[in-house]
Amino acid sequence: MNDFVIDEIVDASPSFNGRLFPLARAAKLKREFATMFSGHLGRLKSGFYFEGEVLVVTGASGAGKTTEIEKLLREFNLSQAALPNGTSARFQTCVLDRKGTWKDLGKNTLHAMRYPLSEKARITQAQIGRRIKQQGEDQGVVGVWYDEAQHILAHKNEQALEEVLDCFKTMVKGPAWPMMLILSGVPELGDYIPQLEQLFRKVTHVRLDDINFEEDAETVHSIVGSYALEAKLSVADELQTGDFLHRLVTAAAFRWGLVFELVIKAVGKALVEHSMELKMDHFVQAWSSKTDTNPVATPFTHSGYVTMFRRDAPFMASIRS
Repeated sequence: MNDFVIDEIVDASPSFNGRLFPLARAAKLKREFATMFSGHLGRLKSGFYFEGEVLVVTGASGAGKTTEIEKLLREFNLSQAALPNGTSARFQTCVLDRKGTWKDLGKNTLHAMRYPLSEKARITQAQIGRRIKQQGEDQGVVGVWYDEAQHILAHKNEQALEEVLDCFKTMVKGPAWPMMLILSGVPELGDYIPQLEQLFRKVTHVRLDDINFEEDAETVHSIVGSYALEAKLSVADELQTGDFLHRLVTAAAFRWGLVFELVIKAVGKALVEHSMELKMDHFVQAWSSKTDTNPVATPFTHSGYVTMFRRDAPFMASIRS
């Protein structure tokens, strides 16, 4: 027995990790990505000059962008779509730093392709661009996903911002192996891209909207039921009401990703208690342990929850803001 291992949570986690309730937005994102890749593949087969395209995916923090895109690209890489050069198409993922420059962008991209570049390497932007494309062609990497892309664009002067945007542009343009890009981040990301027209005109924008309770209440209800069912729990009658569903959506700041997070945490509380039923108290416990607040002052228990918990401040009561 290990004091640091809670068996109930360990056993349940594989059922939830990487598996998403199928929302309509996932189908839209997949359709836009498939359209972009299909055009790219067709133009590769033509053998003529063309430029890659950019998918910009935005949504509030906690909207579930990262999880949706990760699942999409995992499925794409497993599909092994054949390229004209005989390799299987793949997308790579690259993490960017808030303080990064165009050179950091290039180095991190090459590192994601398992082609590390020395920190002391003296290299130009054009040389980095050529190496990225060469590695892409050799490995079948047709594109790169940059999550939280606003980090490398924010708080830069005009010249530094243009240099980073130009690095992205270099990847999608040029005679040799143009690449596709996915840039994801908060809505502010969309404000930076238009500042380089040559990049902006290649963009297709997908926005992952917040929850519209009137339209999405039934979907939220299905999410609670499906996660409980996966954990072999029944759902208490008190969770079958519109009042509870609105409290859950409010607690999640109307963001899909945070709804999933709260439901999974509540299910975990139920499993640790060896409960056969998912109850309101499990959501109260999940909120209280996450936010270090009194159980009587949660969105699931407080009478004034609608005004007390704001959409722009997830997991934060207005009285503490």
